[in-house]
Amino acid sequence: MPSPYRAIFAAPGAASFSVAGFFGRMPLSMMGIGIVTMISQVTGRYGLAGALSATLAASAAFLGPLVSRLVDRHGQRRVLRPVTLVSLAAGAGLLLCVQRGAPDWTYFLFTAAIGCVPSVGAMIRARWAEIYRGEGRSLHTAYSWESIVDEVCFIFGPIISIGLSTTWFPEAGPLLAGVFLAIGVFWLTAQRATEPRPHPRRGGERDASLLRSPGLRVLVLAFVATGAVFGSVDVVTVAFAEEQGHKAAASLVLAVYALGSCLAGAVFGLLHLKGEPSRRWLLGVCAMAVSMIPLLLAGNLPLLAVALFVAGLSIAPTMVTTMALVEAHVPRTKLTEGMTWTGTGLAIGVALGSSAAGWVVDASGAEAGYVVPVVSGAAAVVVGLLGHRRLRTPAPKREGQRERDDHSGVGEQQDGERSVA
Repeated sequence: MPSPYRAIFAAPGAASFSVAGFFGRMPLSMMGIGIVTMISQVTGRYGLAGALSATLAASAAFLGPLVSRLVDRHGQRRVLRPVTLVSLAAGAGLLLCVQRGAPDWTYFLFTAAIGCVPSVGAMIRARWAEIYRGEGRSLHTAYSWESIVDEVCFIFGPIISIGLSTTWFPEAGPLLAGVFLAIGVFWLTAQRATEPRPHPRRGGERDASLLRSPGLRVLVLAFVATGAVFGSVDVVTVAFAEEQGHKAAASLVLAVYALGSCLAGAVFGLLHLKGEPSRRWLLGVCAMAVSMIPLLLAGNLPLLAVALFVAGLSIAPTMVTTMALVEAHVPRTKLTEGMTWTGTGLAIGVALGSSAAGWVVDASGAEAGYVVPVVSGAAAVVVGLLGHRRLRTPAPKREGQRERDDHSGVGEQQDGERSVA
């Protein structure tokens, strides 16, 4: 392991909570595609499968920030364990309904309840932020590492989920996703030493929405467009591979997409970058948008794989910088919720992009479907250009937040935060 990565794991408990986070995040890449595969295998109704996948994304987008807000107030252990049990129970209910051939409305009911699954990635990044508060370079490396873990999950998660559901039994993919979730969350919450200190709501304190932060609004809107890129690329690539007569190769081509991001994240974590993170973020968004254009010209699967690998190179660095900007634009007491809001924007975008791409593919074919990620990337650039100045502006009351934290014995260094990534 390169020395900067080895250095961050010198902190007691860091390796353990990061591994637990890997297991806890695997369901993110397995559950949605697992439900689609399961329903299509059992019923043959792709419309129902897509509707359930969209229901899961919408539910997670709505419930995720609420769960993370409770985590910031009461701590990870007290909140994550009960909501995980609810999500697991809902998952079991869905599998039972599918096996028994229950009415469709029961599928939607249980799928919506699964959406209370916690944002494990935000929980892990909050622990890194607690350990390396004010140490910009170490936190940059830690965020880069977690982006690598994210991409590894997205490389192997769909392959495992689809493979199990198609070769073993239809419910196998979602079932294993639930097992991973239980292992990851309960292992993570057993590690109390690295758990961020909760910040209960004080009497008379206003519970203002984090979306009042102009900087966070820009990031969330940009992530809606970014999610539309991801969701549309997935759908169109599967359709393109099917048109080429090699539908099974779609998972490998998409794995190459994630591999490009994974490698870029690994290199990005080794760099000691200076300058404003907001500029690097805008550059990353622009690079991601431009990298979508070659997809329109890929006439076969090998060329598509190369184009997607190149496109993936801009993802992880942009994600890492986004997390640094979130930390700079939300109060320390609401960091987990702030990180979850970006995931919410991403989930909404994935649902929108998947739906739009499916409509275009049905109407005009797979090659035309790549117009959707191109347009989505352009939308992200527009948001970035219009909101760039808001990302450079210090977050309101950030200094006041630092004073409160200093008073409670856990002060932070504002300059260190601004230099993250």
